[in-house]
Amino acid sequence: MTNLLNIKPKSGNQWDLVSLGEVLLRFDPGDDRVHTARSFRVWEGGGEYNVARNLAKSFRLDTAIVTALADNQIGRLVEDLVRQGSVDVSQIVWKPTDGISRTARNGIYFMERGFGTRPPTGCSDRGNTAVSQLTLGAIDWQAIFSTHGTRWFHTGGIFAGLSDTTADVAREAMAAARASGSIVSYDLNYRDSLWSGRGGRDAANELNRELLKHADVVFGIEGFDAGFASFSEDSFRRSANEMISRNTSLKLLATTLRDVISASTHSLGGICFSDDQVVRGKDFQGVEVLDRVGSGDAFAAGLIYGLLSGETPQHSIDLATASSALSLSSPGDGLSASLSEIASLSSNTAKSTIR
Repeated sequence: MTNLLNIKPKSGNQWDLVSLGEVLLRFDPGDDRVHTARSFRVWEGGGEYNVARNLAKSFRLDTAIVTALADNQIGRLVEDLVRQGSVDVSQIVWKPTDGISRTARNGIYFMERGFGTRPPTGCSDRGNTAVSQLTLGAIDWQAIFSTHGTRWFHTGGIFAGLSDTTADVAREAMAAARASGSIVSYDLNYRDSLWSGRGGRDAANELNRELLKHADVVFGIEGFDAGFASFSEDSFRRSANEMISRNTSLKLLATTLRDVISASTHSLGGICFSDDQVVRGKDFQGVEVLDRVGSGDAFAAGLIYGLLSGETPQHSIDLATASSALSLSSPGDGLSASLSEIASLSSNTAKSTIR
């Protein structure tokens, strides 16, 4: 599978992965509800960013984030959090502000983790953000993909859905990445709030199909019920082949499999499809959940790490599902597990107690 993707070697490439996406400031009320909390823990997060952060922090790869932030104290706080996540901040575009964020602002969101019968609930405040104002030509992609060198480029439907101009930027970036020989992955992530009044899911699907023309790898399968217990290999294979028939550039498709028993308990797995082969990762049944947010991004990071490292398809998808399962056990968007913990869980050598 790695040969099929034709991944560039590390030599001559500064970054193993570059992500394009928004970095939000997340306010976490812990065990409280947002409307009753009087204190919040602060994290950084964002679908596309989380992949870069996980690969840098847990898997020790060299990654960078391409984004834009309003140049004020909040933006500098986000930058500091990104630095703590071990992600290169040199490609952040800084937007001047007028002092009260009329011209550009930084996105924030409040996220309840959920418990038992109460589902996780998010409330975003991300209109008119600096990153949503990015336009064609704002980023020097030639420098990123050729001068510095990038092995893998990642973006997705959240960034592309921020505005009409970010869709253009995603298209520009993906085309430049493929032209340079970088592997391009795209996550079909969808947020109702981003598409409200703009055509909803139908418009998002139309954009995704257009952008997938520039992708080698996709996370998420159109028209497929990604349930855990109800998984059908025939249905998965059919949906995957339909996507490939519409997007001949695609070489690998992957998705998590999940049954939500309650907000506190999930059954989780993962699967990928490439070269007409279906490979299923290790299953985790009845996993206790502390914080669900970011578990799909942890899955993506685990799979990408395996492929970048030349691992087999089976080992790569096992790393992906183990990463996703471990991410459920800690708070925040980012994966806090170490590579050794992920590898141990993926290979059935995890200990019940470590002393």
